[in-house]
Amino acid sequence: MLIVTGTVEVDPDQVDELMAAVRTATAATRVEDGCLAYSFSVDLLDPAIVNVVERWRDQEALTAHLASPHIAAFLTEAGPAIKGMDILKYEIASSGPVFE
Repeated sequence: MLIVTGTVEVDPDQVDELMAAVRTATAATRVEDGCLAYSFSVDLLDPAIVNVVERWRDQEALTAHLASPHIAAFLTEAGPAIKGMDILKYEIASSGPVFE
């Protein structure tokens, strides 16, 4: 399993436009083969930060996602609002509940 997490720095004046593009991309992404979770959210304390959390079955699924037409369209549409990104992927060998 892969976890993708990080932050996107955005122009606060364009966050509404960015999140509209995120909603469109999210709807298409969540039905992709291998997508286990996909979420973007505006930070509660800093509207210039968007938090990213994704879970993917494997690298092949993530690679297909990144090459998809809806992600290309998203990056084109969202590009002007994005000032920077710090997003990393993590390969997970095992997982379990936090509270048992």
